[in-house]
This record gives sequence, structure tokens and C-alpha cells, in this order.
Amino acid sequence: MRALYSAATGMLAQELNVEITSNNVANMRTTGFKRQRAEFQDLLYSDLRRVGATTSETGTMVPSGVQIGSGVRTVATPRVLSQGSISPTEKELDVAIRGDGFFRIRLPDGTTAYTRDGSFERDAEGQLVTSDGYILEPGITIPDDTTSITINQFGQVEATIGGQTAPQNLGQIELARFANKGGLQAIGDNMFLETVSSGPEQTDNPGAEGYGNLLQAHLEMSNVNAVTEIADLIAAQRAYEMNARVIKGADEMLSTTANLR
Repeated sequence: MRALYSAATGMLAQELNVEITSNNVANMRTTGFKRQRAEFQDLLYSDLRRVGATTSETGTMVPSGVQIGSGVRTVATPRVLSQGSISPTEKELDVAIRGDGFFRIRLPDGTTAYTRDGSFERDAEGQLVTSDGYILEPGITIPDDTTSITINQFGQVEATIGGQTAPQNLGQIELARFANKGGLQAIGDNMFLETVSSGPEQTDNPGAEGYGNLLQAHLEMSNVNAVTEIADLIAAQRAYEMNARVIKGADEMLSTTANLR
């Protein structure tokens, strides 16, 4: 009976939907996290009576036909890359992006990764690095005797150094954009990698046309909305239950057929 297998695909799809929702909820407080959603497509159809088939010698055709679907499948789990809320931190090396763009991060193997997480630190050599010690590109080194650091909205980094009155320019933070942000590959640690689907990176300074600007001593929070996620979770649970009821109903029908005398 087709109903058994169709309902089974529905249960599997809603199980994955719940897994996506659970990951969103788990990352509600993850800096720069972008929520995902599941997208589904219907599977192949069996034509019991093909649309447009001829039913008489005069050319009369079937107007709608009889088609039976075989279920559903998950085709994508795209990220919703909307702006998260901006939260003050009072830490001068924290930087939030307001608008489009990603920070460029150099991984140990030389690969460039991309992140919206601007919670930077200083390593033993004074370089700006992520919480995992990966270097921000282009590299910016802060002198040991620095008393204060200023990062303006255009990404210019200046430091007030002991014994000097005028601030010293330390470098420029750049942002990267992509033709298809949804095509980036998430690798964990709040980072993404460029793929063929995302297209090559396009870099420029914050505040340039099409690029966001920066806000020092702030961080971009997750764009997960608790109310929306709970509503999605309830909807997925109910859909799962309804598919389970279909399986139960199909089983009872098969049982009735099997018990016929």
C-alpha cells in the first residue's frame, strides 16, 4: 500500500525538520549565528490515468487524470541570513557588522574562512585573532604599550600608544561579500567557506557601496526568534503525528483485508 511508504517519508522529513529547529534553538545565544530552515519537495507520481489521454475516437481527452504521489523529501536546509540584533559588550575589541559582509579569517592551513562573529582578542604577538586564535585578515598588530583602541565604522583601526598624543593607524579591516551567501559551506566555529555555489569573494572596506559598516564594543547576536522556533516545532510535531496516524490507518486497512473470509 502506497500510503505506508508515503507517510514514512513524511515522518522522516518532519524528523529532520525537528533536528533543524533544535539546532536553531541550541544556538540562540551563539554570536553571529544564522538560523536554518528545511525545504521540501514532493516525490515522483504514478499516473493511473494520464492527463490528456484520448478517451474516444473523436479525440475527447482526460481533463485532469489520476495521479498518486509517493511522498516527500528534503531538498535543502538554507540559512536565513538576516541581520541579528546588535548587543553592547563594553569590550573594545568586539566588533559587530551592521549590514552585508563577513570578516575574513586565516585558518592554520592558509585557507580563508568567513564569519559574522566579531569577538576578537590579542594573541601573544599582539595580532587580532578570533577566540580560537585564528588571525583576522588583513593582519593587524597592536603594540604592547597601547592604552586604547578605536575601530571606526569604516574599519580603520587606530591605537593610542603610551607617551604619544596622536593616535597611530594600525590597519584596515576588510569585509567580504558573495553573490550567493546561501551557497557558503558552514564548518562550525561560527565560520563558513567559499564554494562554487557562493561564487568568489568580493572584498572592500566597511561602508563601501553594498557593504555594511562596523560598530565597536558591540556584537551581532543570533537571528533566531524563540517564538518562531517554538511555533515551527509544534507544527513539525503535529505533522509527524498526522503521518503516524496515516501509517496506523493504512495498517488497519491492510489488517481488515487480510482477515477477510
